[in-house]
Parts: sequence; structure tokens; C-alpha cells
Amino acid sequence: MYAIIKTGGKQYSVAPGDEVKFEKLSGQTGDTIVFDNILFMSDDNGVSVGKPFVDQCKVTGTIVRHGRDKKVLVFKYKRRKGYRRKNGHRQAFSLVKIQDIQITNERHP
Repeated sequence: MYAIIKTGGKQYSVAPGDEVKFEKLSGQTGDTIVFDNILFMSDDNGVSVGKPFVDQCKVTGTIVRHGRDKKVLVFKYKRRKGYRRKNGHRQAFSLVKIQDIQITNERHP
């Protein structure tokens, strides 16, 4: 069983037991978080594709920790002009352990 969810402007493929890095989410470590924007879901009964989202389905997870990723260097350069700019960026993230993919009602594939 797995699902494709949308959060933070990105899409993630998740399954129960996975630990996934999302863009920073509000909440403290240990909080339960529910994702409602399910784009696609697959289980033993078949698949469900959302139009745009799958109804009566949600994914729950627990925030394991918050942190910052490795530094990404941004370098701008224009040849023959003496223009060089070097910048760095560390994106904040939340590590979430996916607990369960729940179907509230029986779906019609």
C-alpha cells in the first residue's frame, strides 16, 4: 500500500513505515500530522486516482525531528564583466515517519 501526497508545493510517494523529509511543517517533535491532499493511492483492492484529490482517504504521520539540510551553493557569474556572486542556502525540513494510510469509506475504483 502506498500513496502520493502533495504538501509544500511538492509531491511525495509514501508508504507506512517510511521516514520522509518534507519542507518545514508547523508542529513540535512527536506531534501527529494528517495529510489530506492525496493525489493517488494504491492498495490490494486496486488504485484510486484523484480528480484532483482522492476523497475519503488520509495519511497520518508523526514528526520525528526538525532540522536543516546540507548547504547548497548558489554561484552567479557573467563572463568578461567581473561579476561573481557566491551565496549559500540551507533549507529547513521536518522528518516525518508515516504511520498509516487510512480509507474512511470503501472506494469505487
